[in-house]
Amino acid sequence: MIPTPDISHLTSVDYNEVYEPAEDTFLLLDALEQDGDTFLQLRPLMCLEVGSGAGVVSTFLAKMIGNSAMYLTTDLNPAAADVTKRTSEQNCIVLQPLIMDLAGGLLSRLRGQVDVLIFNPPYVVTPSDEVGKKGIEASWAGGRKGREVIDRFLPQVAELLSVDGLFYLVIIKENDKDEIEQIMTTYGLQMVVVLERRSGPERLSILRFSKTSSS
Repeated sequence: MIPTPDISHLTSVDYNEVYEPAEDTFLLLDALEQDGDTFLQLRPLMCLEVGSGAGVVSTFLAKMIGNSAMYLTTDLNPAAADVTKRTSEQNCIVLQPLIMDLAGGLLSRLRGQVDVLIFNPPYVVTPSDEVGKKGIEASWAGGRKGREVIDRFLPQVAELLSVDGLFYLVIIKENDKDEIEQIMTTYGLQMVVVLERRSGPERLSILRFSKTSSS
């Protein structure tokens, strides 16, 4: 088992600005660990996490895969980029945090090169005017159906993924996974539900997409 990254360096002051790792984070870690053998076969060279928050997920992934890969993260919140860097240093991992909206600034550089792509998005159903702010609100406000940010990113996925690349997405029931699957099919991507878990009133799912069949 891969140990959960050490976040003892983070305090309540950090969590006033950055999303504190919670049940969705840990379910995503479980899904990645479950796919450990797949990563051994894939031998990733480029990993990208969109919306890195506290940096726990990419730090965990880097511990799994090792230093053979490059690990990039993005976040709209400058505080999250700072905390991600500190988390990686706390765990003796090298991550490269970038401050940007989704991955638009990386498309030309990384087109067809990302072997592992991860997004734990703002998926909570909220009024649309709460979406896209640069503070901690950006970590949960998903707008209509909790999908406004997710739907903006989905068209970028097929462009970023390598031929054998894998995309992991965290959603809740209200996000409508069947509709997401239909959308991704139009981009030539296939979906697998890796893990599901109830957390309070939410039904969390980890979806995995690939350009080829991945079971």
